[in-house]
Amino acid sequence: MTVVRCAAMSAMGEMPMPGGWTMSMTWMRMCGQTWPGVATSFLGMWAVMTVAMMLPSLAPMLWRYREAVVRTGEARLARLTTLVGAGYFSVWMASGIAAFPVGVALAQLEMQLPALSRAVPVVAGAIVVAAGAFQFTAWKARHLACCRETPRRGRTLPADAATAWRHGVRLGLHCSYCCAGLTAALFVIGVMDLRAMAVVTVATIVERLGRSGERAMRAVGVIFVAAGLLLVIRAVVAG
Repeated sequence: MTVVRCAAMSAMGEMPMPGGWTMSMTWMRMCGQTWPGVATSFLGMWAVMTVAMMLPSLAPMLWRYREAVVRTGEARLARLTTLVGAGYFSVWMASGIAAFPVGVALAQLEMQLPALSRAVPVVAGAIVVAAGAFQFTAWKARHLACCRETPRRGRTLPADAATAWRHGVRLGLHCSYCCAGLTAALFVIGVMDLRAMAVVTVATIVERLGRSGERAMRAVGVIFVAAGLLLVIRAVVAG
């Protein structure tokens, strides 16, 4: 489903830009489209993409929630767990809603300002470097620990809908903060690029499920810094 949706968005084409790069038409209104229609298409893709990318990392958190909930019926526990997932993905949907107008505005500026467009390859590489550097910060480590350990073993949670929703939103916030650098890198490399999606998904899974989260976090950081530097060097040489 994710591959089909993203392939469909990619099939919209790309526009050659000054600076030797191409801009995805995801951020553009095609002939016959309305802006609400473009936004709806983007958010539909975003929803499918985030579920596919984040569900492998979310599954252990949902299992820990099930273990922490005070004794209740299996059917009710399933409904509460679903509500946790809904709260979690509502945070990611809010991120997509916020990102869309920013992406559209930047696309418009890049079309109107050739100098800005020519700088995009270097800026994109610099953002990937920054995303890698972000992997070494205490902020990243703190939120990664929350993603890996919430709720902590031995803690119990009440079996009610409000608590389940709040728990899901809290997990979503920790996850979105933790993934801020990787998400930024995905946007500049290509939010519709299946290869970029695969790289970010693997990086996220390794961080969340690996034996040593901090070690994996730093390894991902080294890879992204190196990749970003290569992008910058290539852009400078080509320019």
